[in-house]
Amino acid sequence: MQSIDITYLNGPDVRALGLTDAEILAAVQSALDAQGRGQTVIEPRMHLVPESSDKGHFNVLRGYIAPLHVAGVKVVSDFVDNYKVDLPSEMALLNLFDPVNGKPLAVVDATAITDMRTGAVTALGAKYLARKDSKVLGHIGSRGTSYWNVRLLDSLYDFDEIRVHSRRPESQQAFGERLSRDLGKPVKVVNDWESCVRGADIVVEASRLPQPTPLLKTEWIKPGALVMPYGTMSAVELSLTDIMSKVVVDDWGQCRKGLPYGALRAHVDSDRITEKNLHAELGQIVAGLKPGRERDDETILFWHRGLSTTDIALGHAMLEKARKMGLGQTLKFA
Repeated sequence: MQSIDITYLNGPDVRALGLTDAEILAAVQSALDAQGRGQTVIEPRMHLVPESSDKGHFNVLRGYIAPLHVAGVKVVSDFVDNYKVDLPSEMALLNLFDPVNGKPLAVVDATAITDMRTGAVTALGAKYLARKDSKVLGHIGSRGTSYWNVRLLDSLYDFDEIRVHSRRPESQQAFGERLSRDLGKPVKVVNDWESCVRGADIVVEASRLPQPTPLLKTEWIKPGALVMPYGTMSAVELSLTDIMSKVVVDDWGQCRKGLPYGALRAHVDSDRITEKNLHAELGQIVAGLKPGRERDDETILFWHRGLSTTDIALGHAMLEKARKMGLGQTLKFA
C-alpha cells in the first residue's frame, strides 16, 4: 500500500494563518454557491447526547463539495456551562477526505472554523436579504460565533449603531469591549432584550437557552428588518413568522419536520413553515437562481442551522493557505 500523510492544523496554526474577513466570506460564499447549483451533498446533522441534553451534546456534520474535490466530517461539542471551567462552549475537529478514494487529507482544529463560518453565513444572509441602508444592528448573545457575526456584518455594513446583550452581565460587558476595540467604534451594551432589538435594521438572536423560551417579542421587530435567529433552543414567538414577507433557510433538509432543536422548530412542526411556503435556501439566492430582498418594505426571516459544506470550504481554504505559508504538521497515516 502506498504511504499516506495527512496535514494537522492545530489551534495556533489556525490563528497564525490570519485569515482576513474577505477570505472567510469568499470561502463560505463559494460553498453556498455550490450548494445552490446542486454541486454539494449535505447530510442532516446527527446529535450525540452522552449524558443529558442539559449538560451538552455533540453535533456531527457531514458533506461534500464537488468544485473543491473534498469531503469532510466535523464533530463539534456544545456544552453551555463550559465557561464555569474556563473552556469554550464549542470545540471541534474537522476531518477532510479525498471523495474519490476516501484517503484522509487533513485534521483541522475547527473551533475557530465553527465561529467564523457561522458569522460568515450570518453576514452573507444580510448581504442578500437585509436593506442596503441598514445602519442599526441588534445582537443577542455573546458566544464565540457572536463575535464573528458582528465583525463580519460590520465589515459589510459599517453600522452607525451596534447593540449587544447577553444573559450574563460579565460576558456581555467583555463582549462589547472586545468588539469596540477590534472594530474601532462604540458598541452599546444593553441590559434587556427589548432595548437591543426594538427598531434595529438587522436582528441576530444567538442566545444560549436551557429550554425554549419566547424572549424575543414579535412586536419589537421593525418593518423592513432582517431577523436571523439560530439558537439551539427557540427564543422567538410563534407569531414571528406571521409578519414575515419571506422565510429563508440555509438547508431545508436540516429544518424539516422530525428533527430536534432549532430556533424555528415549533414553527416547522406546526406547519407555519413548510417546504411549499419557504421562499428559498440561501444558496439558491447566492447562485442567482432565486431572488433575495426585492423591496425595502419586506420583513425577512433567515434561519440557519449550520452547514457542513461551509465548514469544509473554510477548512479547505485554511489548508491551501497553510501549505503556502508552511504551517501545520505532517502526520503519518499509513
